[in-house]
Amino acid sequence: MQTSSPPAPEYDYLIVGGGAAGLSLAYHISQEPRLAGKRVLLLEPEAKTQNDRTWSFWTDAPTLFDGIVAHEWTQIAFRSPGYAEVFPLRRHRYKMIRGLDFYQFVHTALDSNPQVTRIQAVVTGLENTLVGAVARTAQGDFRGQYAFDSRPPDLAQLQQPSRYHYLLQHFVGWEVETEDDVFNPETQEFMDFREEQYQEARFMYVLPFSKRRALVEYTLFSATTLPQQEYEAELRRYLTQQLGGRPYRITAQEAGAIPMTNHPLPAHDGAHIINLGTRAGRAKASTGYAFKRIQAHSARLTAALAATGRPPKNLTGDQWQFRLFDTLLLDIMQRQGERTRDIFTQLFQRNPVERIFDFLDERTSWVENVQVMNSVTPWPFLRSIAHLLRGRPGQR
Repeated sequence: MQTSSPPAPEYDYLIVGGGAAGLSLAYHISQEPRLAGKRVLLLEPEAKTQNDRTWSFWTDAPTLFDGIVAHEWTQIAFRSPGYAEVFPLRRHRYKMIRGLDFYQFVHTALDSNPQVTRIQAVVTGLENTLVGAVARTAQGDFRGQYAFDSRPPDLAQLQQPSRYHYLLQHFVGWEVETEDDVFNPETQEFMDFREEQYQEARFMYVLPFSKRRALVEYTLFSATTLPQQEYEAELRRYLTQQLGGRPYRITAQEAGAIPMTNHPLPAHDGAHIINLGTRAGRAKASTGYAFKRIQAHSARLTAALAATGRPPKNLTGDQWQFRLFDTLLLDIMQRQGERTRDIFTQLFQRNPVERIFDFLDERTSWVENVQVMNSVTPWPFLRSIAHLLRGRPGQR
């Protein structure tokens, strides 16, 4: 929508939303000396005063947030029926950041920076103008040269199930403490597929912080969530089995549902509105991982703004071949979710873990992509290619 005869922008950059994507971009901009003179307005719908989530990611390079990493692991474990292995991480480390630590760290940095203004307000409308963008709120209208929108997309309104796949990565996690030494704080349980699959992709995911404390999550890739009691029943069963009946205490709980879709999510909305986070497709379609992709997107936008004064022409740098790989895996998950276990088992059996991480990070070469694809049984993917060519997702 285009407004007529707008006034000059009051800010250089409007950032809509104070979650991972909005705060990350604000922090990246605040750390760029070439943008020190830019006026930034961060519009946050709510105060972030609770530990409402955790973010985990693998990395082979330092990050801006290493100082608030709660724990990192030097090994990961993959387990499925008939195959289990612990992989030492040579080039990478697996890391976790708590949401509250992230919010407090970024808020402290922004509040000490005079170029940044934070206002708690719900943005009810965001529009392009002749010279920038305007954000509508109950507290008034705010104008900027560019607006960066991290509000979650309304996928329920956008869905076209005859053309695209719509799954969720959903989970319930318990942080537990035990009286005995039962966990290995050096080894992160990346995927434990030894659970009943129920025609879906289901696995346990464990982050051990010490020998007596860990976050244990029951995770699914499927179209719909479960009743709460079903997640809890699986968590109790798993803990009883893994702890050999030893007692444990639940100290914290978390839950979430991350969209996994190949629905095109635009990187911008007009000339002056740039999308961020899940709104810009930064949650990887086939895994749900988002935090490091958000950091890469923030760094890309900040570098272009600093160098040219404008966002980059290619806003995300995404490559078509990885979108294709994601689409094929989503099709398999939708048709035969239980096959996901076999695919990941073959990946870990037949590839170095560093190659798998690079592939999921969309950093592999064509040669490495061929090596990865040749390591898995081709027939499920060939069938998904047929569904892709006919222009509609496969069904069970």
